[in-house]
Formats: sequence, C-alpha cells, structure tokens
Amino acid sequence: MALSEVVPGLKHISYGTRRPEGDRTALALLVIAGLVLASFFAFAFSITTGASDASIVDVIVSLAGNGADTALSSRDRIIIFDIRLPRAILGFLIGGGLAVSGAVMQGLFRNPLADPGLIGISAGSSLGAVAMIVLGAGILAPVAHLLGIFALPVAAFVGGLATTMFLYRVATRHGQTSIATMLLAGIAIGSLALAATGLLIYMADDRQLRDLTFWSMGSLAGATWSKIAAAGPIIALALLPLPFMARGLNALTLGEAAAFHMGVAVQRLKNIAIVSVAAVVGASVAVSGGIGFVGIIVPHVLRMAIGPDHRFLLPASALLGGSLLLIADVFARTVVSPAELPIGIITAGVGGPFFLWMLLRQRSRLSL
Repeated sequence: MALSEVVPGLKHISYGTRRPEGDRTALALLVIAGLVLASFFAFAFSITTGASDASIVDVIVSLAGNGADTALSSRDRIIIFDIRLPRAILGFLIGGGLAVSGAVMQGLFRNPLADPGLIGISAGSSLGAVAMIVLGAGILAPVAHLLGIFALPVAAFVGGLATTMFLYRVATRHGQTSIATMLLAGIAIGSLALAATGLLIYMADDRQLRDLTFWSMGSLAGATWSKIAAAGPIIALALLPLPFMARGLNALTLGEAAAFHMGVAVQRLKNIAIVSVAAVVGASVAVSGGIGFVGIIVPHVLRMAIGPDHRFLLPASALLGGSLLLIADVFARTVVSPAELPIGIITAGVGGPFFLWMLLRQRSRLSL
C-alpha cells in the first residue's frame, strides 16, 4: 500500500530539492575531489624528491616524448623510471589497498577497531610469505618453480585467507559475528602466526635473515616493475568488486538480519569481502613487508569527516591511503639520507598513538 493512501493528501506535499538534514553527500564529493588533487601532488612529490633534481615538468615531458627529448639526463631517467616510478606506483597501490581493506573490515564487523593487522590477517600473510622465502628452495621448491614471480604474493594470500577464514569461523555462531570474540581471537591467531614465523626465521640462513629483518619492518625499497607485475594485478582485481559492495556494507550497519530483509545477500557479501581483503593484504605484505595502521587510521579519519556511507568512504580511503603512504615513503628515504628508514616504523609511530586515542574514545562502547 502506498504511503499516500495511508496519509491522504501526502501526494500534494512538495519537498523541493532540499537534502535531508545531516546529508554529507556534497561534502563527501568535495573531499574526494580534493583527494584526487592531493594524490596527484603526492605522486609528483614522490617521484621528484631525492638525489635527482628532475622536476615534475621534466618527467611529464619525458613521458609524453618520443624518446628524442633531452628533458632528463640518462642518470635521471634511470632514477625516475627504474627506481622512483615503480616505487610510487607500488606504494600508492599498497596504501590504497590497505586503507580500503580496513574500511571493508570495519563495515563488515561493524566496528571502527577492526583492521587487517589487528585481527591477525597481516600476521597470517606474513607467515605465508616467510614460509615461501625460507622454504622456497626446499620443500616448497616445486610450488615456487610453478608460480614463478607470483610465488610470494600467492603464498601471502593463502596465509591471509586461511587466517581470515579461521577467524571468521571462530567469531561467528548461529549466523552472528561476535565483535569481542573477533578481536580476542584475532590476537590469539596473530600470536600463533608470529610464533610460527619466528620458528621459520630461526631456520633461515644468513642471507635470508638479512632479507627477512628489513622486510619485516616494511619498506618499498625493493620496488621493481617485476614486483608490480606480480602484486599489482592481484591488488587491482581484489579491489575491483569492493565498490559494488558499498550498498551491502551500508545495510550491514543496521545488522545482518535487517540487511538480509533489505535484499542483501549477506553471506555472499561476507565471502567476497573476506577473500578480497585477504588477497589485498597478502599481496601487499609479500612485496612490502609489514606496514601497519594504514587500514585503521585512514577509514576512521574519513568516517569522522564525510560520514559512514561506503559509497564515498571506499574511494576516499583508496585515495587518502595511497597519498599518505607515498608521503611516509618520501619521509622514510630522506630523513636519514643516504640511509633509509623502514616505512613500517613511521606508520607504527604515527598509528600507535592514534589507535590509543581512538580506543579511549570508543572504550565506553566496547563490551570486552
């Protein structure tokens, strides 16, 4: 029955074009437009900061040229196109992927404290990657040989997916996911994954130990075009379905039962979200190591600014996460130049205090 039949004369009421009070659509669109511009400047800042003094104009001219231009010297070309450009592209992909993954996890579990790192997904991905590094020349040699350059991202993806599925099984009972159980189980699963990772590191030789030590702190120093070819498609394909989940994630804020009655395939939404997040985190961890707190800081800041609507929150998270990681990477490679600070130290140094502040704000709502 139409509402106008229940309330006579309702169809004659004119509401005009005024948006409902509290609607942040205009603000969200403005913020996204600003983040697009900020992303461009962060990318330009990333590829033009360092030993080479080439300007962004020189780089653009060189990219648009046919090879006959002299805007960049041979040395600058190597620095820009073989070192900085793949590093910037990979950094933006990882930062955006981790931020979107955090937003999806928070929407899925309906809790702003949910994050791939905090609930053990990153630890599981790290376990898979370390297992491939240490055992890739041994019992996992056939797998490494079969997968080639995709061996490390796939191993990290499998580790993250297995951790996520196990966590979901533990935290869900009778179709309801317990947030308290999810957080506590995530801590336990992360600890077990870290223990297994420590055992593998104990088994590693000196060369593997050097690689693992720097890798575990998170860095984009080893970014190459081949790593982009290995991890980039996985991250991009995993992020592809996430914008189409915005309506379902919005409905989940009302609860799973309400979302189901609104026509959302809740279980399918959960499955796609879990696999996508595991793929993004796994591929990111495989090529950059442990970079924490991006997935919890970015969505939370944006949620306070533009609201919880995932139609805007997901693209905004991708843009802000990518930009912030590029800025952090520039800081990491310039603050102690000519050495380089692991980017994971920077994100943890900023994210730790922020998470503590957020936890104090949310403590009255937690039922732990």
